[in-house]
Amino acid sequence: MSGLDTPDTLIDRLKETRTLTREQWVRLITGCDKATEAWLFDEARAVRHSVYGRDVYIRGLIEISNICKNDCLYCGIRRSNRNADRYRLTSEQILACAEYGYRLGFRTFVLQGGEDSYYTDELMCELVAELKQKYPDCAVTLSLGERGEKSFTRLFEAGADRYLLRHETANPEHYASIHPPEMKLSDRLECLRALKRIGYQVGSGFMVGSPGQTAENLAEDMLLLQELQPQMVGIGPFIPHKDTPFGSRPAGTVELTVRLLAMIRLMLPHALIPATTALGTLDPDGREKGILAGANVIMPNLSPPDTREKYSLYDNKLCTGDEAAESLNSLKKRIESIGYRIVEERGDYKP
Repeated sequence: MSGLDTPDTLIDRLKETRTLTREQWVRLITGCDKATEAWLFDEARAVRHSVYGRDVYIRGLIEISNICKNDCLYCGIRRSNRNADRYRLTSEQILACAEYGYRLGFRTFVLQGGEDSYYTDELMCELVAELKQKYPDCAVTLSLGERGEKSFTRLFEAGADRYLLRHETANPEHYASIHPPEMKLSDRLECLRALKRIGYQVGSGFMVGSPGQTAENLAEDMLLLQELQPQMVGIGPFIPHKDTPFGSRPAGTVELTVRLLAMIRLMLPHALIPATTALGTLDPDGREKGILAGANVIMPNLSPPDTREKYSLYDNKLCTGDEAAESLNSLKKRIESIGYRIVEERGDYKP
């Protein structure tokens, strides 16, 4: 490693230029010692404070269906998992979750689900329009997989503000190794570009530590985020699910995930970045570690209590305790204990 490409100098370069080469990303991802990591977190927090202060935005997560046509090898709701206890929420149930969430103080609702054909454009447009009519001061975020540009456009015109669609991995060969043959990275990327053309606030992201992933793959993920410039970036450690082909594979680590989160904050200073449920699943303080590495969003669960465990993307997913919307006061105290504050507002991207 040359003197110009030590982790410390690469962090300085990232702060200054917001970009690195593929080789530099690999060196930074693999080369951080504890002292450099601590400095990286300090710099990420400073950048986050300069844009968003110490505010943490909350999103009310409504998991509308665990029925999915896809067969992703890592996902507990894949269509081949016959042990999954399937469900889907009606529009009335979704509206009831939103009403409850609004009373609690949520001003963004995230409707997330598998790729379930029950949720047609007509149904979803009516639902989005009703949410926006009832709660004009709220944002509606959708996370419903790949739907096509015409569908995305209709939903946007109905009032949807944001769309989350993680690319999962930017390397085509690695993508093929963790997805069924009918799914293509090129299709996923075209969806993301279509969402940006339409005008959504767009979220992408990737798993950390998924089977077969290398530091070079992670470097490609960072380069893709540089290119896409999404308004939101969600990353989380891979966690296996017992009823999938990857059920016996080791999980990703909280340590590498929060390090990458801090790098993303330096690269994309204005991004909305969640401290994900997966972090809290692997580490009781994982959510706090994410906030202290530069994250500024938390997504408590607003789904009906009897469905939360059924939306099982990975084993031991947190869906009670401070992950539950009902525990918002407890969550506020935890966030205040590390010097931040939860705010009850939409929490839009600040360009």
